[in-house]
Amino acid sequence: MLHGRDLYREVVRDGILAARRSVWIATANVKELYVEGAGLGRRYRSILAVFEDLAARGVDLRILHADVPSRRFRAAFDRRPSLVRGGLKLKHCPRVHMKAVVLDGERVYLGSANLTGAGLGAKGDARRNFEIGFMTEELRILDDVQTLFAALWSGTPCDGCAVRELCPDPGAYGAGRLVAKKARGRVLEDETPGED
Repeated sequence: MLHGRDLYREVVRDGILAARRSVWIATANVKELYVEGAGLGRRYRSILAVFEDLAARGVDLRILHADVPSRRFRAAFDRRPSLVRGGLKLKHCPRVHMKAVVLDGERVYLGSANLTGAGLGAKGDARRNFEIGFMTEELRILDDVQTLFAALWSGTPCDGCAVRELCPDPGAYGAGRLVAKKARGRVLEDETPGED
């Protein structure tokens, strides 16, 4: 069972940063978050810099998310051509509310934390959300989570979805510039400026 700073240590530092083959993330919200830096006196660096390094090593990176990523995340993503060209694959499904991180198909985190600084980032204890979850290598749980993730990723439930009209791209995923999209006149992003 994990909570507080242990979420960052186990899921991000010892999990995502150490991935060898794949990182599959399911999250309701995606915001720019920072992790411990490496070398050159950097204390912290963007998770997108980590994703860039992992993609260069051939790690399969996927984020299944409900909300349009924050402006800061989108701007940082758009500055990284290797991620834009497919190094980091994203799929937007408005119904995703689960939070999971599958690491190399060997371990899975399940819990309440989103891919945000206050959820899984390196924030200080006085600034992080109160989250809880667990990490497991239990094969039955791994199989169930990966099966559900793969079904959502491939768009299996899209045809029968009751909120399909809100989906910006039903049944498809893609890499490319992250932009706020409209569905039937409704902007799928909070237009008010705010801190990520």
